[in-house]
Amino acid sequence: MSDAACEVWFYHLERSGLDQVLPELLEKTLGRGWKALVRCGQRERVEHLDGWLWSYREDSFLPHGSADEPQAERQPIVLTTDDANPNGADALFLIDGAEAGDLDGYKRCILLFDGRDEAALTEARGRWKRFKAQGLPVSYWRQGAERGWERQA
Repeated sequence: MSDAACEVWFYHLERSGLDQVLPELLEKTLGRGWKALVRCGQRERVEHLDGWLWSYREDSFLPHGSADEPQAERQPIVLTTDDANPNGADALFLIDGAEAGDLDGYKRCILLFDGRDEAALTEARGRWKRFKAQGLPVSYWRQGAERGWERQA
């Protein structure tokens, strides 16, 4: 792992929901040769994603496991509600208000939030300020008109 500061990317979901966006971002992460940790705010989300990532598309699946399963350290994607990083992930995905915790060792932290939820928007703005105050490089991505992502800041 590099000593460079973890980049924090905010993804503002407006046109697509988490179930559509997360698999695409995880595919890109694995395509870089990185491992991913998906930290959820609730155990129910871990259980949902555990099934969803196997079946989200007919012709594909994302290999993964949850942190409480045997050999989690061997998984390319780990789903959890805990602060640990059992698979030595390069990318940390935060959903449902999950806290980042210590970002040492991560190359990128991706915070996904629902832009149609005022509380989630307010929380994301507060986190942006905190990450900036820590001196971390932050960027803001918004869904474009054609389903792609556009960097806004």
